[in-house]
Amino acid sequence: MSISRRTKRKSKKKKKILYILLVLSMVLLSGVVVFATNLSLEAKRAASKMYVPLEGDKEESTNTDSITDVDSPFTMLLAGIERKEEEKYGRSDMLLIATINPKTQKISMVSIPRDTIVDIEEIGMKDKINHAYSHGGMKYTINTLEKLLEIPIDYYVSTDFQGFENIVDTVGGVNVDVPFTVDIQLADTLKWKTYTKGPMLLQGNEALAYVRMRKRDTEGDRGRNTRQKQVIQDIINKATSLNNITKIDDMIKDVGENVQTNIPSSKYLGFMKMYQKMKANPIEQLQLVGEDKKVYSEIERKDIWYFFPDEDSLKELKDSLKLKLDKNDSEI
Repeated sequence: MSISRRTKRKSKKKKKILYILLVLSMVLLSGVVVFATNLSLEAKRAASKMYVPLEGDKEESTNTDSITDVDSPFTMLLAGIERKEEEKYGRSDMLLIATINPKTQKISMVSIPRDTIVDIEEIGMKDKINHAYSHGGMKYTINTLEKLLEIPIDYYVSTDFQGFENIVDTVGGVNVDVPFTVDIQLADTLKWKTYTKGPMLLQGNEALAYVRMRKRDTEGDRGRNTRQKQVIQDIINKATSLNNITKIDDMIKDVGENVQTNIPSSKYLGFMKMYQKMKANPIEQLQLVGEDKKVYSEIERKDIWYFFPDEDSLKELKDSLKLKLDKNDSEI
């Protein structure tokens, strides 16, 4: 009899444990479903807000069957935009062109100095590259860069300064390796902050000042390019990290409210899979060498400083970018 009662107690205990596990599993599953549903809805809203195609772009498809892996080399323009309320477009303060080659799993990046003198075809004269945006937005900017570098620009991603700060703050700040001790003025508070040589964690407004500073850097644009690459790579790494899984909704909202792009949402999954494969590889930094010269501007009606690219350096950069976009070349 005692054995029978023990057996019954064990049986009841097992049933109770199974019941608790079943209930717990259902609760967890419900949480995952609710999270996934909210994420999907938030992602759709964000994608709808930020998708701004250019003339000639294929129409965005809503068919999920069109989601595919990315396997061909492509280019992407990353632009930081400075906007004022009275301006229709604003100006591009930061222009980074990246080439991404899934075959070689390599990413290269080059920063085009904002004062680079270029031929803006649509206005029929030469001017600074950052003024291309103020004349005609992203369309004029991309057209001008394509002519300068002789490569197609497949995608663009742009954000204003407030959006940049919000994204940095949402991922918990960015880790950088400051190359030298320097005092930089923060744009929002106008206070000066000391950046100490070595590892530092920067919040949104501090990271923005860090990537914009140029005159206090002994290496000029080369130094700024390095700092921009540091910050962008850490943002991407943190945004795709499992540690930030609970912040996905906030990140999506920040992106949806502050970013514009012509990347169709059907390609997001493919881009994410592709980046996971190559995120451990360092980003190769390319350089456009030149010199600053003061020239009379017909538009400004005064002498203006321009950046004049060195012809040999520009040719070398164009050849390098074309090689990195060659899907048949495995030695990139």
